[in-house]
Amino acid sequence: MKQGAQGSAGAEVPRAGAPGGQVRVPRQAGASEAVRGEHTHSEPDPPSAPRGRPVVQRSSVRGQIVDALRAALVAGDLRPGEVYSAPVLGERFGVSATPVREAMQQLAIEGAVEVVPNRGFRVVERGVRELAELAEVRALIEVPVMLRLARTVPAERWAELRPLAEATVRAASSGCRATYAESDRGFHRAVLSLSGNQQLVQIAEDLHRRAQWPLVGSGPGMRGRADLVADAHEHTALLDALIARDLDVVRALVGEHFAGAG
Repeated sequence: MKQGAQGSAGAEVPRAGAPGGQVRVPRQAGASEAVRGEHTHSEPDPPSAPRGRPVVQRSSVRGQIVDALRAALVAGDLRPGEVYSAPVLGERFGVSATPVREAMQQLAIEGAVEVVPNRGFRVVERGVRELAELAEVRALIEVPVMLRLARTVPAERWAELRPLAEATVRAASSGCRATYAESDRGFHRAVLSLSGNQQLVQIAEDLHRRAQWPLVGSGPGMRGRADLVADAHEHTALLDALIARDLDVVRALVGEHFAGAG
């Protein structure tokens, strides 16, 4: 899906199991602030116990770090082609390198990063062609399912998804790519869940997440809040078409929605 730009501030995600807590990925604004793959002598070490840094719940450190890194990836705080080391990221998060390394291994399985021996993990570089291919595969999977659901799901069930569609508009209005990405996936997940096929939902979710990763050369300012809001309003239009069982409009909207991601 189209992603808007976030400012230079690091991405924040809710801390699992502790409402209101957050984990922050540091800003990329300057060399002294950037999360680097190599721990050079020119980069000052982060303080061992920065004042005001949120404490991560030890019972779910790995999961929280995975979520934080995913959000940072979508927000552009982890840049394509850059190498990041687990020890340095661990210092930034206030945890040991082990849960960060485990989280990065999960991102490697998902295809977001690749291992660089003795250095850390490089964010995968990808271009417009890969994004277009993901959009095509998503359309091949989701369009037939949505058309089938449009014929069978009663209008009241679709109406129950209205709050999720409206939530994507609010998330888009924030201008935060990571916030919108999570809300966007939530809406599509809810729609596809009506099929009752959890394997389908999981595969579509993986493709969707990959489609949200930044492209090579992308950076702050490439996508604005208006782009996100326009993308989000397609969700409400899609719900209207599904309720009306207008299959032609459903097909056109979903096709345009995915094409926008490319």
